[in-house]
Amino acid sequence: MATALSRSETRPQAVPRRTSYRFGSPLRRSQRAAGYLFVLPTFALFLAFVLWPILYTAYLSLTSWGGFGAPRFVNFDNYSRMLSDPVARRAMVITLVLTGVTTALLTFLGLVTAVLVNAVWPKVGVLVRTILFIPGIVSFVVSAVLWKLIYDPNIGTLNRLLGAVGLDSLQHPWLADQKTVLPAIIVVTVWGGIGFTMLIFYAGLQGIDPSLYEAAAVDGANTVQQFRHITVPSLRVVTGLVVSLGLLNGFKAFDVIFVMTGGGPNHASEVLGTYLYSLAFGSTSGSIPQLGYASAFSVVTMVLCTLAVIAQLWLTRRADR
Repeated sequence: MATALSRSETRPQAVPRRTSYRFGSPLRRSQRAAGYLFVLPTFALFLAFVLWPILYTAYLSLTSWGGFGAPRFVNFDNYSRMLSDPVARRAMVITLVLTGVTTALLTFLGLVTAVLVNAVWPKVGVLVRTILFIPGIVSFVVSAVLWKLIYDPNIGTLNRLLGAVGLDSLQHPWLADQKTVLPAIIVVTVWGGIGFTMLIFYAGLQGIDPSLYEAAAVDGANTVQQFRHITVPSLRVVTGLVVSLGLLNGFKAFDVIFVMTGGGPNHASEVLGTYLYSLAFGSTSGSIPQLGYASAFSVVTMVLCTLAVIAQLWLTRRADR
């Protein structure tokens, strides 16, 4: 009796079997239905305010339409017209130049500033980060109005400052000269984006193991070598994100340029966004809107932004290898 009892006590207890739900079971179907119901409102909003406008814009880009009456289908004539339109070609070139220069400057200056704040100026890092980030939280329209006043040839702060220090010969109508208008806009764009870029790099620097720098210092590596062989490779993913954001912001540039110059003088600062706006609202065609032609520019801008996202994903995957 005791032996049987001891054997029963030492016998391993049966583990309760986990309940499995078949794919077509009522409980599983109810869970799936609940999930669909939760997703449905967001999906409906996506269809109504994202996917449908994109598809409708793509359709309008294949038509000739002034906003009244039925659109007239013209196939790909709007896209072929873009190739022969001198203003469109110039706007494309200026968009690419503006995007490339601002992305390169923001990436380089943001990285250098983040390293300085993190390693060289740690005691005043909070103050420097705050000062640099203030332009990023100011509306781009407000920034454009402010800098338009600074660049004003008569009452602008820049020309007055140059005159005060005896550099009258450098005073210039910065936004009215085709040679200086684009560099002036690039300065405003970099000024407004440097703080946000610096914070992204600064956050990335916090994830680098300090022991790597200690080991490099023991091996005799100087500051430049540590920056080149440790900091830069460790921030490849962050750099890809910064480059992607710079490309996106450059391709869809509009507000700063529209407020400061409107695309002038003589289309010297015309980008795809400003030219699209002028076409859609008729300011370049005798007050006759060209919504079909403007939609073609919207599609081109969307394609460029999509390529920027693809480039960011490619850089991220390459950095993870």
